[in-house]
Amino acid sequence: MPTVSLNSTAGRWIMVSTILASAMAFIDATALNVVLPALQQSLQATGADLFWILNAYLLMLASLILIGGAMGDKLGRKKIFMLGIFIFITGSAACGLAGSVMLLVVFRVLQGIGGALMIPGSLSLISSSINAQERGKAIGTWSAFTTVVTMGGPILGGALADAGLWRYIFFINVPIGIAALFMLGFKVKEIKDDNSNTQLDVAGAITIAISLASITFGFLRFPAVGFNNPQVYGTLGLGVILLIVFIIIEMKSSHPMMPLNLFNNTTFSGANLLTFFLYAGLGAGMLFMSLNLVQVQGYSQLQSGLTFLPFTVLMVTIARFAGSMADKLGPRLFLIFGPAIAGTGLFMLSFVKQTAGPHDYWFTFFPGVFVLGLGMSLTVAPLTAAVMGSVSDHFSGTASGINNAMTRISGVFANAIFGALAVVFFSGALQQQLQTIPLNAKAKQAVMHQAADLGNAKVPAIIDAANHSVIKKAYHTGFIAAYANIMRISAALGFLGALMALIFIRSRHLKAAAG
Repeated sequence: MPTVSLNSTAGRWIMVSTILASAMAFIDATALNVVLPALQQSLQATGADLFWILNAYLLMLASLILIGGAMGDKLGRKKIFMLGIFIFITGSAACGLAGSVMLLVVFRVLQGIGGALMIPGSLSLISSSINAQERGKAIGTWSAFTTVVTMGGPILGGALADAGLWRYIFFINVPIGIAALFMLGFKVKEIKDDNSNTQLDVAGAITIAISLASITFGFLRFPAVGFNNPQVYGTLGLGVILLIVFIIIEMKSSHPMMPLNLFNNTTFSGANLLTFFLYAGLGAGMLFMSLNLVQVQGYSQLQSGLTFLPFTVLMVTIARFAGSMADKLGPRLFLIFGPAIAGTGLFMLSFVKQTAGPHDYWFTFFPGVFVLGLGMSLTVAPLTAAVMGSVSDHFSGTASGINNAMTRISGVFANAIFGALAVVFFSGALQQQLQTIPLNAKAKQAVMHQAADLGNAKVPAIIDAANHSVIKKAYHTGFIAAYANIMRISAALGFLGALMALIFIRSRHLKAAAG
């Protein structure tokens, strides 16, 4: 399959179109979290409604992303990428017009279907189109630009929410998507393998979709109902059983959707394990740091978004360079030191206690954010290049789908498991503090009942005025204790990711290294 130079006209059109489409999906995800309070008030949504608005998209994305990658490999990468963009912007426009929670959830499902076809396509197009010597640099460029808009999402969301324009978080996707479609339609050639079997693995596709949907649903329900609920153990069990069935189907299929021999390559397997651990730690760390900043430290939503600006600047300045150096030196050293540095940043953030607010940022949160950003900047492009470079070009969509699925499932895992752990840590810390506060049993029970709300816990009306500030301080102290534990576990996951690179990743397994 002919490839093009990154600096050629064709290479530039590929990069611009893939960055625009990816940015659209990533900014939608990060900005939506910030506008939820405004959305909740406008649609009179309950807390459970918000849960489904967020996770209807995630459920479809995690379920179908492997299918999206495989379809691109078999039916044409540009064609499936464009179809995904069209479905995504159609769903986005419908979300912006939705007049009820039920309609918004339905249209978020449509967005998820589009995202599953679109997200693997961006990296697949880059990997199969740009020549091997510049692939890491291209992926670094993609990573830097998409990270800028991803980190800009909370800032944009905060500004739109403050102005009462939360629906524009969805509408903004439409012109971006249309621009990407025009570029792809008129400036980018179809990328399809002549020798690829176009027959789709229908049995495998249905099995893995239901399996991933079941596993994702089980993780999402875990914090709300606990493991003993059949909604959790039933769906997780079904998901695992179907995953085993899927593996059997793929072993016997003459045209498997996910060729299992991809995992014979230790670099491919190790890079995906690294992705799971690192992104689970990163997802949990950033979520609980954001909650800490707004709910305990007194930052506004906009100020909270701005705290990650150093992360963005580092991604812009370093990610492309790291990708370029990984092309020359191989990704292994970057994938050992990058996650270890990111883990160190998360560990540093775990020691931040109660601060005086945004004025203290530079001496409290900034050092940890800087080190975390440095570690991720060294990791993202070499990691993606390692995944895409460890398989032959005609499996690039499948490889991208698998790696993206790892990222999404690790995020679900982090939100569910760490959310439940945080409540346990918070309750334990709060219980200890209540032992020193003179309250009757009924009042203590009312205080503990708020623990499920973590940093958003409200002082119960039953508490007298004399103890009001004491209980409020106890909530803040308890949350900070829980936050510290979560950040340290997140840091450990970063170090575990570095260990995966040390054990499994070998630069000689890459196409680029092999010449």
